[in-house]
Amino acid sequence: MKVSHRGLYALKALMHLAESYDRGLVKIHAIADDESIPEKFLEGILVTLKNARLVSSQRGREGGYRLRRPPKEILVGEVMRIIDGPLAPFGDAVELAHRVKTEPRHAGLFDLFLEVRNSAAKILDHTSLGDVVIRNRRLLARRERPAKPR
Repeated sequence: MKVSHRGLYALKALMHLAESYDRGLVKIHAIADDESIPEKFLEGILVTLKNARLVSSQRGREGGYRLRRPPKEILVGEVMRIIDGPLAPFGDAVELAHRVKTEPRHAGLFDLFLEVRNSAAKILDHTSLGDVVIRNRRLLARRERPAKPR
């Protein structure tokens, strides 16, 4: 499984919106600046996310973007599939299962790929944006604590 730049930028933008969920609309240039995403590239990503009904937008001077659902209800796996397609390196789970059954010499290799895909999908499909926000805060707080002397 490989996450594209577009996929990573989409996740960063959604994380930004998740962190700002209770504060309302966020302007696109604020997301682009804070997350170091080219604004024109971000516009295309947000259109895709809007069409997938993950974000909504409001036009005008006071406009911006916001999540359509609470961060706890948006799964990382859902986002990755919307942006990058199947989680497997050789297509989706159905295609891999078919290759396991039909591959003349290396069925075990495709079975391994299917197992890796299923493990990754299990993690990503049970991890919400809200979970990642909490994980991020915990890791950053740990970084800020001074090291204990030995």
